Amino acid sequence: MTDSLIPINIVIGDRNYRIKIRPQDEEAVRNTMKMINDKIIEFKTQFSAKDMQDYVAMVLVWYATERSHQTQSHLDQAAIADKLSQLENIIDKELGQ
Repeated sequence: MTDSLIPINIVIGDRNYRIKIRPQDEEAVRNTMKMINDKIIEFKTQFSAKDMQDYVAMVLVWYATERSHQTQSHLDQAAIADKLSQLENIIDKELGQ
């Protein structure tokens, strides 16, 4: 059974959007919207731009870059864990002989 979607209103920059989400995602969506809007305010104080669309674009690039770094970090951790597991197996074999 799929969850029913609930409508919520979100604000990005100066615009309101009505979207439908799963109830269990509401807190995460609202936290993400807060982070995005906080970053827009931060960029508005640091940079001059023509309009709100420029700030939204800056936040989009920042957010995508952050996600890319997190993904790479996760991949690096997985590779390290794999190598440590291989070393552990080698040590176990040597100690077992």
